[in-house]
Amino acid sequence: MDRDLAPLAARLRALPPSCGPVRLIAVDGHAGSGKSTFAGRLADALGGVPVVHTDDLATHEELFAWGERFAAQVLGPLSRGETARYGVYDWGRGEFTEERALAPAPLVLVEGVGAGRRALRPSLACLLWMELASEHSWERGRLRDGPGLSAFWSGWIPAEHAHFKADPSRPYADFLVHQKQVGYEVLSGPSAMP
Repeated sequence: MDRDLAPLAARLRALPPSCGPVRLIAVDGHAGSGKSTFAGRLADALGGVPVVHTDDLATHEELFAWGERFAAQVLGPLSRGETARYGVYDWGRGEFTEERALAPAPLVLVEGVGAGRRALRPSLACLLWMELASEHSWERGRLRDGPGLSAFWSGWIPAEHAHFKADPSRPYADFLVHQKQVGYEVLSGPSAMP
């Protein structure tokens, strides 16, 4: 387990449920900021809790308009203590090709750009923001994805900018996560938990 994530994991375990029996924890930040990697490490630090990736619910046509799908397929069932079943979008084929089941575990992470959006915040026990400037995040994302996805990034950047202008997440973050050379530093966020 990441020793630097142990204190955060302990705090998250102590939170009251926020979505039925589930403590729903969001990891938000700019594309390329390290959300998926961090969420994976945090999930391990929490004993292997499930992670929902918003990229599985978004589509080429609906980069940020996945909120209703998330509410119906994930939040609704979890809030009732039922197993959620949600479609997983295949970005190569451009269609939903499988269904994933998600039991109402005590802790569930949801990671992705916009995971801390206004519509989801009432169901969140905690919002974590990956603290890396958009320009650096996008540069990392472009390097990760390579030149084959340069057209995608040309459309993504203005869409992400518009999303966060209309519905910012960072001001509501309970914690800010800084990636270090090795590990993470977790600081109180603008909306620090008591």
